[in-house]
Amino acid sequence: MRLAAYQMRAVAGDVAANLATIAEAAAEAARRGAELLVLPELAITGYGAGDAIAELAEPAEGPQIDRVARIATEHGLAVACGFAERAGGSVFNSAALVTADGRRVIYRKCHLYGPYERKLFVPGGATPALVDVSGLQIGLLICYDVEFPEAVRRLTMDGADVVVVPTALPESEHAAFIAERVVPVRAFENQVALVYANHAGADALFAYAGRSCIVMPDGADAARASASEPELIVADYEPARFAASRMANPYLTDRRADLF
Repeated sequence: MRLAAYQMRAVAGDVAANLATIAEAAAEAARRGAELLVLPELAITGYGAGDAIAELAEPAEGPQIDRVARIATEHGLAVACGFAERAGGSVFNSAALVTADGRRVIYRKCHLYGPYERKLFVPGGATPALVDVSGLQIGLLICYDVEFPEAVRRLTMDGADVVVVPTALPESEHAAFIAERVVPVRAFENQVALVYANHAGADALFAYAGRSCIVMPDGADAARASASEPELIVADYEPARFAASRMANPYLTDRRADLF
């Protein structure tokens, strides 16, 4: 499978502009042969839209994800995209994975980060079902979730081949460590491919760390974006190529399930 991540400079609060950017990224990813495109956390509204997020939030069956579904179908690839989901009286920090044939899976972020997110969102309460894309099982997390080893382990124990992570990692003294060390370790310790798609640049509230990446099960970068610019990265993932790595590092099979 050819995987793609788009490090996006979203316009905070401008849904139309962001959907247009997503369409352009999907078209380029399809031209480059990608079967799965991952976009950042809250890509549709922009992460830094603040209180406007509540007004912009839509149901998973609303026009925003309908548009993403049309983009996926038009370009013949699956798209994973962050959005603000309204369900009843609650707003969730969610991601939709939409396949080219119209299937949709919604994941609600479980681990909200800091007072900004806790003010805006209700935490999700369940891990998502896996989605079959081109014969591989795809699982979803969102940003801070991936920094919890248990979250990735749960998905891989359920059978995930690839974990996709729409992200809004802000620039900080720890950002490079998270993107360049923690994320590859999550891939390695679970022997799973991982696609981490961050924002680029800055909005009125946050400056973003970039460094989006596609990491293979042996922990090696297959592709990595810069720290600052919008960029589409792609990489091929063939699970059979990592059989030797899985044999040498059999964490999933050697795990003491009776103790942990």
